[in-house]
Amino acid sequence: MRKIAVCPGSFDPITYGHLDIIERASTLFDKVIVLVSSNAHKQPSFSVEERLDMIHAVISRWDNVVVDCWDGLLADYLKERQATAIVKGLRAVTDFEYEFSMALANKKLYGGAETVFLTTSQENMYLSSSLVKEIARFGGDISTFVPPEIHGVIKDRLKK
Repeated sequence: MRKIAVCPGSFDPITYGHLDIIERASTLFDKVIVLVSSNAHKQPSFSVEERLDMIHAVISRWDNVVVDCWDGLLADYLKERQATAIVKGLRAVTDFEYEFSMALANKKLYGGAETVFLTTSQENMYLSSSLVKEIARFGGDISTFVPPEIHGVIKDRLKK
């Protein structure tokens, strides 16, 4: 049986922190699906198509990583794809509190997948898409936060 993991998120935009988690998941699972999903609590800066394009531009180095999008319950997506795991990155205790409750809900909705938490690498602990967007809006240097393949796209969209 192939072990399929899903890395869900808004990826608005994808950062080196996300890529660190994706890369590490790619060594643990046969297939990793980077899933661009909706978050009712967030107003995205980039369309789903733009986020998919940015992710495609930076994941080509991993043969077992693909990209998809979904606008529904994660549990339903997991069932449909026969995924065995949800992979989430944790930066701090506050991330854990939220992600733990989501893990319990997902397990209740679909018992066929476990949630796997990977702690963020030390150099990415502070990094978030929100931080990248805030710095870019004010013309700050985001080159150490996002890959060069998407740097210009983000700067062009967000610079005031």
